[in-house]
Amino acid sequence: MNPLLILTIIAAYFGLLMLISHFTSKNTTDDSFYTGDRKSPWQIVAFGMIGAVISGVTFVSIPGMVGTNYLYYLQFVFGNIVGYLFITYVLIPIYYDLKLVSIYTYLETRFGTKTYKTGSLFFLISQSFGAALRLLLAAKIIHYAVFDAFHVPFFLTVVIILILIWLYTHKSGIKTIVWTDALQTLFLLMAAVVSIYMIKDSLNLSISETVSSVTKHEYFKVFDWDFNSGSNFFKQFISGILIAVAMIGLDQNMMQKTLTCKNKKEAQNNILTFSLFLAVAQFLFLGLGVMLYLYAEKFGIQLEVENGKFINTDALFPMLSLNHFGTIASISFILGIIAASFSSADSALTALTTSFTHDFLNIQHKTSKEKKRMKNIVFLGFSSVIFLIIMLFSESKGDVISTIFKIAGYTYGPLLGLFLFGIFSKRKVNDLAVPYICIIMPLLTYYLNYISITKFSFDLGFMNILVNALLTILSLILVKNKNEY
Repeated sequence: MNPLLILTIIAAYFGLLMLISHFTSKNTTDDSFYTGDRKSPWQIVAFGMIGAVISGVTFVSIPGMVGTNYLYYLQFVFGNIVGYLFITYVLIPIYYDLKLVSIYTYLETRFGTKTYKTGSLFFLISQSFGAALRLLLAAKIIHYAVFDAFHVPFFLTVVIILILIWLYTHKSGIKTIVWTDALQTLFLLMAAVVSIYMIKDSLNLSISETVSSVTKHEYFKVFDWDFNSGSNFFKQFISGILIAVAMIGLDQNMMQKTLTCKNKKEAQNNILTFSLFLAVAQFLFLGLGVMLYLYAEKFGIQLEVENGKFINTDALFPMLSLNHFGTIASISFILGIIAASFSSADSALTALTTSFTHDFLNIQHKTSKEKKRMKNIVFLGFSSVIFLIIMLFSESKGDVISTIFKIAGYTYGPLLGLFLFGIFSKRKVNDLAVPYICIIMPLLTYYLNYISITKFSFDLGFMNILVNALLTILSLILVKNKNEY
């Protein structure tokens, strides 16, 4: 596909984002960047959150991973649905009753300042890595499709993307993102539908024949009952529940959007609607994955294999879309991946800025001029952090989504333990000990998983987050508050 045409598409798309930013930045207040003035229509928030969660990872990584992990990811999705119910009926009421801007303020109310700062710090680490890895995938594709032809180095491609994101988000932040995310979701889903249609036509299949071909394919395996496998049903389902609670319900990025809804009821409607349509969208992308491999098999396209397994599976969808599916599919793919790159990074940078300025800089007590200056400096700082992480992982291969969830198991585990202990227990904790607990427990979890694999050939997989959270809770119980002696 002609790089100049792709560059034109990117320019037009960015122009549309700037137009949305122009209208949403009118009549803003000092808090609009953080709360959206709590006037967002919940239907728009729900639809936009789909795009934020899907991002470039689901868009590219999930279809590709079908070749090595079948449809086992659906087991994880089933667990997610249960986790979203917990978010809807347990966490949302807490956040609205306390009128939180940063959700980690709850930890200060429940335990103390050290616990509050620790929880926020673990979010900052988790979100920085998650956002960087999501953006890495999209940046690689945009670089391959556009900037590489102009001999632009990869690091400069990343810088350009981050500058574009700053341009349309720095004025009104989450107030703009709620609407741009909805647009991005539309393009993401459109790209998947167009690709499925193009593959169907290329294979000369009717709709019913397409469904039959997918469901009868050897990759169409949903349940893994091998207990030693990292993709075992029980491991995937339980970790799906916990990771949904941690990466959505305890994530400032996602909850900040939900908290822009007018009231608790609308926020709950948002999460329930979002969870339903997200599950459908994820199944759509898994089905697309099977079709991609069907297409490669049919036309004899050689894929990278090592030790009998596909490698660099994240490259499958981009390679076929840009080189085999035709101009319309290529354009829709480019729009989808641009949407993915912006939606995964813009809200993450806004959430990181919100959390740091509220939890560590007490920006709510500053003047308007100080708020604006601090906000811009922090936004630039986290943009730099994300840039450095991207460059650190720039040579990585395989499916990025597995890497994200593995990291989340270690970084979100302590957060999950703190919130669960706070919600379901009335006990106090030794606030001074919490930072040490939250550092030691992920390291202990990593060591236990290493021993489990090497000694017993048992991979905890995504269940690391459960072990991590349980160890954190146990430590909180054992390390009593000094006032209880």
